Amino acid sequence: MVQRVALVTGGSRGIGAAIVRALAARGFKVAVNCLNNTSMAEQVLRESGGDGGVFPADARDHAQVAAMVRAVEASLGPVDAAIHNANIHFPMGLFWLQPWPDVQAKLLGELGAFHALVAATAPGMIERKWGRVVAVSSSLSRFASEGFGAHAAAKSAVDGAVRVLSREMGPSGVTVNVVAPGLVETDATAQQPQDMKQAIARFTPLKRLAVPEDIGGAVAFLCTEDARWITGQYIPLNGGINTV
Repeated sequence: MVQRVALVTGGSRGIGAAIVRALAARGFKVAVNCLNNTSMAEQVLRESGGDGGVFPADARDHAQVAAMVRAVEASLGPVDAAIHNANIHFPMGLFWLQPWPDVQAKLLGELGAFHALVAATAPGMIERKWGRVVAVSSSLSRFASEGFGAHAAAKSAVDGAVRVLSREMGPSGVTVNVVAPGLVETDATAQQPQDMKQAIARFTPLKRLAVPEDIGGAVAFLCTEDARWITGQYIPLNGGINTV
Protein backbone atom coordinates (compact mmCIF):
# COMPACT_ATOMS: atom_id res chain seq x y z
CA MET A 1 0.00 0.00 0.00
CA VAL A 2 1.35 3.43 -0.96
CA GLN A 3 1.98 5.77 1.96
CA ARG A 4 0.76 9.14 0.80
CA VAL A 5 2.24 12.52 1.69
CA ALA A 6 0.18 15.45 2.97
CA LEU A 7 1.33 19.04 3.37
CA VAL A 8 -0.48 21.20 5.95
CA THR A 9 0.17 24.93 5.98
CA GLY A 10 -0.20 26.50 9.40
CA GLY A 11 0.11 23.10 11.04
CA SER A 12 1.75 24.01 14.33
CA ARG A 13 -1.33 24.88 16.40
CA GLY A 14 -5.09 24.78 16.70
CA ILE A 15 -6.99 23.39 13.74
CA GLY A 16 -3.79 22.82 11.77
CA ALA A 17 -2.29 20.69 14.52
CA ALA A 18 -5.49 18.62 14.69
CA ILE A 19 -5.32 18.08 10.92
CA VAL A 20 -1.74 16.86 11.27
CA ARG A 21 -2.73 14.39 13.98
CA ALA A 22 -5.74 13.10 12.02
CA LEU A 23 -3.69 12.60 8.86
CA ALA A 24 -0.94 10.79 10.75
CA ALA A 25 -3.55 8.51 12.32
CA ARG A 26 -4.68 7.58 8.80
CA GLY A 27 -1.16 6.64 7.76
CA PHE A 28 -0.07 9.76 5.89
CA LYS A 29 3.44 11.11 6.05
CA VAL A 30 2.79 14.70 7.08
CA ALA A 31 4.78 17.80 6.17
CA VAL A 32 4.01 20.38 8.84
CA ASN A 33 4.42 23.95 7.69
CA CYS A 34 4.79 26.87 10.07
CA LEU A 35 5.96 30.45 9.73
CA ASN A 36 8.71 30.34 12.34
CA ASN A 37 7.59 28.33 15.39
CA THR A 38 9.42 25.17 14.42
CA SER A 39 9.63 23.86 17.99
CA MET A 40 5.84 23.81 18.32
CA ALA A 41 5.48 22.21 14.89
CA GLU A 42 8.03 19.55 15.82
CA GLN A 43 6.08 18.83 19.01
CA VAL A 44 2.84 18.44 17.05
CA LEU A 45 4.49 16.00 14.66
CA ARG A 46 6.11 14.08 17.50
CA GLU A 47 2.84 13.79 19.43
CA SER A 48 1.04 12.64 16.27
CA GLY A 49 3.17 9.52 16.23
CA GLY A 50 3.47 9.67 12.47
CA ASP A 51 6.21 10.06 9.90
CA GLY A 52 6.95 13.43 8.39
CA GLY A 53 8.90 16.61 8.88
CA VAL A 54 8.68 20.31 9.67
CA PHE A 55 9.07 22.81 6.84
CA PRO A 56 9.03 26.51 7.79
CA ALA A 57 7.98 29.03 5.14
CA ASP A 58 5.76 32.08 4.75
CA ALA A 59 2.67 30.56 3.12
CA ARG A 60 1.94 33.88 1.39
CA ASP A 61 5.28 33.93 -0.44
CA HIS A 62 5.21 32.00 -3.72
CA ALA A 63 8.98 31.55 -3.89
CA GLN A 64 9.16 30.25 -0.32
CA VAL A 65 6.25 27.88 -0.87
CA ALA A 66 7.75 26.51 -4.07
CA ALA A 67 11.06 25.91 -2.28
CA MET A 68 9.22 24.29 0.62
CA VAL A 69 7.39 21.88 -1.67
CA ARG A 70 10.68 20.91 -3.31
CA ALA A 71 12.13 20.23 0.13
CA VAL A 72 9.09 18.13 1.11
CA GLU A 73 9.36 16.08 -2.06
CA ALA A 74 13.08 15.51 -1.55
CA SER A 75 12.55 14.42 2.05
CA LEU A 76 9.17 12.63 2.08
CA GLY A 77 8.10 12.14 -1.52
CA PRO A 78 5.59 13.79 -3.86
CA VAL A 79 2.81 15.78 -2.21
CA ASP A 80 -0.48 13.93 -2.64
CA ALA A 81 -2.67 16.12 -0.43
CA ALA A 82 -2.33 19.88 0.05
CA ILE A 83 -4.21 21.54 2.89
CA HIS A 84 -4.49 25.33 2.96
CA ASN A 85 -4.85 26.24 6.61
CA ALA A 86 -2.36 29.06 7.23
CA ASN A 87 -3.83 31.76 9.45
CA ILE A 88 -3.77 35.16 7.72
CA HIS A 89 -4.34 38.04 10.13
CA PHE A 90 -7.35 40.24 9.41
CA PRO A 91 -8.69 43.57 10.72
CA MET A 92 -11.98 43.58 12.62
CA GLY A 93 -14.55 46.33 12.72
CA LEU A 94 -16.99 48.09 10.43
CA PHE A 95 -15.87 47.36 6.89
CA TRP A 96 -15.93 50.93 5.59
CA LEU A 97 -13.82 52.12 8.51
CA GLN A 98 -11.00 49.65 7.90
CA PRO A 99 -7.90 51.11 6.24
CA TRP A 100 -7.73 49.71 2.72
CA PRO A 101 -4.11 48.51 3.09
CA ASP A 102 -5.23 46.29 6.01
CA VAL A 103 -8.14 44.85 4.02
CA GLN A 104 -5.95 44.41 0.96
CA ALA A 105 -3.32 42.55 3.00
CA LYS A 106 -5.96 40.04 4.10
CA LEU A 107 -7.41 39.58 0.62
CA LEU A 108 -4.04 39.15 -1.07
CA GLY A 109 -2.58 37.12 1.78
CA GLU A 110 -5.45 34.62 1.93
CA LEU A 111 -5.88 34.10 -1.79
CA GLY A 112 -2.15 34.35 -2.40
CA ALA A 113 -1.38 31.62 0.14
CA PHE A 114 -3.93 29.33 -1.48
CA HIS A 115 -2.63 30.10 -4.97
CA ALA A 116 0.98 29.52 -3.93
CA LEU A 117 0.15 26.12 -2.46
CA VAL A 118 -1.84 24.98 -5.49
CA ALA A 119 0.69 26.36 -7.97
CA ALA A 120 3.46 24.35 -6.30
CA THR A 121 1.57 21.07 -5.86
CA ALA A 122 -1.02 20.82 -8.65
CA PRO A 123 1.36 19.93 -11.51
CA GLY A 124 2.61 16.84 -9.69
CA MET A 125 -0.88 15.72 -8.73
CA ILE A 126 -2.10 16.12 -12.30
CA GLU A 127 0.88 14.20 -13.64
CA ARG A 128 0.28 11.32 -11.19
CA LYS A 129 -3.50 11.38 -11.80
CA TRP A 130 -4.26 11.52 -8.06
CA GLY A 131 -4.48 14.33 -5.56
CA ARG A 132 -6.41 16.08 -2.83
CA VAL A 133 -6.68 19.82 -2.19
CA VAL A 134 -8.58 21.04 0.86
CA ALA A 135 -9.00 24.68 1.87
CA VAL A 136 -9.98 25.59 5.41
CA SER A 137 -12.43 28.46 5.03
CA SER A 138 -14.94 29.83 7.53
CA SER A 139 -18.68 29.84 8.02
CA LEU A 140 -18.35 33.63 7.93
CA SER A 141 -17.86 33.44 4.16
CA ARG A 142 -21.58 32.64 3.87
CA PHE A 143 -23.17 33.64 7.17
CA ALA A 144 -22.69 37.35 7.79
CA SER A 145 -21.46 38.70 11.11
CA GLU A 146 -20.70 42.32 11.84
CA GLY A 147 -17.05 43.25 11.93
CA PHE A 148 -15.77 40.38 9.78
CA GLY A 149 -16.00 41.98 6.33
CA ALA A 150 -12.35 41.53 5.36
CA HIS A 151 -12.27 37.95 6.62
CA ALA A 152 -15.53 37.04 4.87
CA ALA A 153 -14.41 38.56 1.57
CA ALA A 154 -11.03 36.79 1.62
CA LYS A 155 -12.48 33.40 2.50
CA SER A 156 -15.20 33.84 -0.14
CA ALA A 157 -12.49 34.37 -2.74
CA VAL A 158 -10.89 31.04 -1.80
CA ASP A 159 -14.30 29.34 -1.85
CA GLY A 160 -14.85 30.53 -5.42
CA ALA A 161 -11.41 29.44 -6.56
CA VAL A 162 -12.03 25.97 -5.15
CA ARG A 163 -15.17 25.52 -7.25
CA VAL A 164 -13.28 26.44 -10.42
CA LEU A 165 -10.27 24.28 -9.51
CA SER A 166 -12.51 21.27 -8.98
CA ARG A 167 -13.51 21.47 -12.65
CA GLU A 168 -10.00 22.19 -13.87
CA MET A 169 -8.32 19.40 -11.90
CA GLY A 170 -11.13 16.84 -11.79
CA PRO A 171 -10.29 15.21 -15.14
CA SER A 172 -6.88 14.34 -13.69
CA GLY A 173 -8.28 12.57 -10.64
CA VAL A 174 -7.73 15.46 -8.23
CA THR A 175 -10.48 16.51 -5.83
CA VAL A 176 -10.71 20.05 -4.45
CA ASN A 177 -12.95 20.96 -1.52
CA VAL A 178 -13.60 23.59 1.12
CA VAL A 179 -14.40 22.97 4.77
CA ALA A 180 -16.02 25.85 6.62
CA PRO A 181 -15.77 25.64 10.41
CA GLY A 182 -17.95 27.66 12.69
CA LEU A 183 -16.56 28.85 16.02
CA VAL A 184 -13.86 26.43 17.22
CA GLU A 185 -12.35 26.35 20.69
CA THR A 186 -8.71 27.25 20.06
CA ASP A 187 -6.19 29.68 21.48
CA ALA A 188 -7.16 32.04 18.65
CA THR A 189 -10.76 32.24 19.94
CA ALA A 190 -9.97 32.10 23.65
CA GLN A 191 -10.68 35.81 24.09
CA GLN A 192 -14.14 35.66 22.53
CA PRO A 193 -16.88 36.56 25.06
CA GLN A 194 -18.18 33.56 26.98
CA ASP A 195 -21.81 34.65 26.65
CA MET A 196 -21.41 34.66 22.87
CA LYS A 197 -19.88 31.17 22.95
CA GLN A 198 -22.69 29.90 25.15
CA ALA A 199 -25.32 31.38 22.84
CA ILE A 200 -23.77 29.67 19.81
CA ALA A 201 -23.64 26.35 21.65
CA ARG A 202 -27.33 26.67 22.59
CA PHE A 203 -28.32 27.17 18.94
CA THR A 204 -26.23 24.21 17.78
CA PRO A 205 -28.09 20.86 17.59
CA LEU A 206 -25.08 19.15 19.22
CA LYS A 207 -25.17 21.74 22.05
CA ARG A 208 -21.47 22.49 22.15
CA LEU A 209 -18.76 24.33 20.29
CA ALA A 210 -16.36 22.58 17.98
CA VAL A 211 -12.92 21.46 19.08
CA PRO A 212 -10.02 21.26 16.61
CA GLU A 213 -10.34 17.48 16.30
CA ASP A 214 -13.84 17.91 14.83
CA ILE A 215 -12.29 19.80 11.92
CA GLY A 216 -9.14 17.70 11.65
CA GLY A 217 -11.05 14.48 11.19
CA ALA A 218 -13.19 15.87 8.39
CA VAL A 219 -10.20 17.29 6.53
CA ALA A 220 -8.28 14.03 6.86
CA PHE A 221 -11.25 12.09 5.50
CA LEU A 222 -11.38 14.31 2.42
CA CYS A 223 -7.75 13.39 1.75
CA THR A 224 -8.45 9.65 1.65
CA GLU A 225 -9.42 7.33 -1.17
CA ASP A 226 -12.89 6.97 0.38
CA ALA A 227 -13.58 10.63 -0.46
CA ARG A 228 -12.83 10.16 -4.16
CA TRP A 229 -16.39 11.14 -5.25
CA ILE A 230 -16.50 14.39 -3.28
CA THR A 231 -15.22 17.47 -5.09
CA GLY A 232 -16.10 21.12 -5.59
CA GLN A 233 -17.98 21.12 -2.29
CA TYR A 234 -18.37 23.72 0.44
CA ILE A 235 -18.75 21.61 3.58
CA PRO A 236 -19.98 23.39 6.72
CA LEU A 237 -18.41 22.04 9.91
CA ASN A 238 -20.59 23.79 12.42
CA GLY A 239 -22.50 21.12 14.34
CA GLY A 240 -25.64 21.78 12.29
CA ILE A 241 -26.23 25.35 13.41
CA ASN A 242 -27.33 26.30 9.89
CA THR A 243 -30.37 24.01 10.30
CA VAL A 244 -31.88 26.42 12.83
